[in-house]
Amino acid sequence: MNNNFLFFGRPEEIDVSQDRTDYQKLPLHEQQIFISNLKYQTLLDSIQGRSPNVALLPLVSIPELETWIETWSFSETIHSRSYTHIIRNIVNDPSLIFNDIVTNEEILKRAEDISAYYDDLIKMTSYYHLLGEGTHHINSETITVNLRALKKQLYLCLMSVNALEAIRFYVSFACSFAFAERKLMEGNAKIIKLIARDEALHLTGTQHIINLMRAGGDDPEMAEIAKECQNDCFELFKKAAEQEKEWATYLFRDGSMIGLNREILCQYIEYITNIRMQAVGLDLPFETRSNPIPWINAWLSSDNVQVAPQEVEVSSYLVGQIDAKVDQKDFRDFEL
Repeated sequence: MNNNFLFFGRPEEIDVSQDRTDYQKLPLHEQQIFISNLKYQTLLDSIQGRSPNVALLPLVSIPELETWIETWSFSETIHSRSYTHIIRNIVNDPSLIFNDIVTNEEILKRAEDISAYYDDLIKMTSYYHLLGEGTHHINSETITVNLRALKKQLYLCLMSVNALEAIRFYVSFACSFAFAERKLMEGNAKIIKLIARDEALHLTGTQHIINLMRAGGDDPEMAEIAKECQNDCFELFKKAAEQEKEWATYLFRDGSMIGLNREILCQYIEYITNIRMQAVGLDLPFETRSNPIPWINAWLSSDNVQVAPQEVEVSSYLVGQIDAKVDQKDFRDFEL
């Protein structure tokens, strides 16, 4: 929870003025790769900016988790704003880019998969709160509402969100960092690094919640539901991975980047999918392999690289790192 506040940052803190010049010098197919990823990320984070609050808060009963979810949603709105900040800097008419987001079929079919699980949970929660348990006739449909069905929708929704945080951003992240490895679009990469740091927190949080449910310590029925949903969750993750591989194919349809191509990205998706699925107790869908782009770890870990502040714009600082709490044990070795 505290890390959510420590990692708070605003996109305007990063200088992206050089990125405009870099973007104009890129080949057309690399411009397309860059801007397509920003469109995709904008829509995903727009969904994430409101959906956790709308879908999950009506089911939360402890203040700590409520605060965490609200902070999570808030950070996603900052991410969406960050992409807007980048796009406005590099193109003369940003409206052309924003308008294409909601008409691009490749982007929409991924967003629809994510929003479907949120929509199902929101509907079931509304029926449970308004109508109570039982069989109800709504809009010519017969709906059976009970607590177990609601728990199942919640579990599947959390798994879908976990797949989003675990897999769906990483093709875009890899492309952004590959540009920066060539000393291009470095302002964008610094913003994306901050976003990736946030997504790692959200991933860890949802993994923890899912694993508590799987363990059934507080609710044995949730452990039963987790076993019951095992195959559905396996297919959910695998579909997310396949869609990301399709996205890589779409991105590189007109050519590759230096150091990155469709085949390498597909291998990377399989690599991280295995890791993410293992973390939530699912079988591995792909052959075990090593990381095909190990250089990305330096970008995904805030502490892997230390630079002199006077040499570059530092993006790895934490906000509010001073611990102001003092008690008697802090003076044990203090002598007058």
